[in-house]
Amino acid sequence: MRTGDMRKAVAALAVVAVAGGCTVQATDGDGKSRAPVRIEMPGSASPTPRTTPPTPSNPSSATPAKVLWSRGDSGRDIRELQARLRQVAWIFEGPTGTYDDATVDAVKGFQGKRGLPKTGETDSVTWQRLLRMTREPGKWELYLMGGQPADAPDARCMTGRVLCISKSSRTLRWMVDGRTLETLPVRFGTDSTPTREGVFHVYWKSRDHYSTLYHSPMPYAMFFSGGQAVHYSTDFAARGYAGGSHGCVNVRDEAAISELFDEVRTGDKVVVHW
Repeated sequence: MRTGDMRKAVAALAVVAVAGGCTVQATDGDGKSRAPVRIEMPGSASPTPRTTPPTPSNPSSATPAKVLWSRGDSGRDIRELQARLRQVAWIFEGPTGTYDDATVDAVKGFQGKRGLPKTGETDSVTWQRLLRMTREPGKWELYLMGGQPADAPDARCMTGRVLCISKSSRTLRWMVDGRTLETLPVRFGTDSTPTREGVFHVYWKSRDHYSTLYHSPMPYAMFFSGGQAVHYSTDFAARGYAGGSHGCVNVRDEAAISELFDEVRTGDKVVVHW
């Protein structure tokens, strides 16, 4: 075949290839085969793989953090949340063990300070941030203002009318014939002025008592050992277990001890134990 005819034949083959959208075998100038070349018709789907990275997802469309606790929840976990918020000065009441308005406000403040959504709910992101900034609270941080469970009553409390007072759980049980009628959180003396332990009896009641020794009020006082008495304490009501007495058994709930004062009689037994 002449050279001119050969060129025409190759050109015709190329036209057929384009029309059919097929794969043709191309060659280098030296006659060696190159990789097949796909020739596409205009408008046909391109098999070329996507080489640009996908657009990053919108942060606002990300899955929200899981809510752990919110308004109305209660229990030991809420006490720990509140105790940790106290450590970073976002709450000053409690812990109460109830996710109340003060807790919602404290969580909102903590979240806003750290650029988190101010929902007032404790989600997993908020909780992890708080954990990194605080330490594990001790038992009496969790029960700073009371609410702790009482120990089982001492055997000496199981008969008669008894103020059964546990130093280990910091509670007072008012018991009649082995039955607990009321349980209150209480506070004791310090190391230098400890509350005496043992079996005693109420020997004097004084509703509006005032201590001339310590120059402080001791309302609803029920004396059981020398100058030591069960009585209401405004300091315990305000500071919880952050303080201590001069040996007396402090009660922080004024309404409760007012009722208890009316129930207890002179001569009733008092048991102070660990």
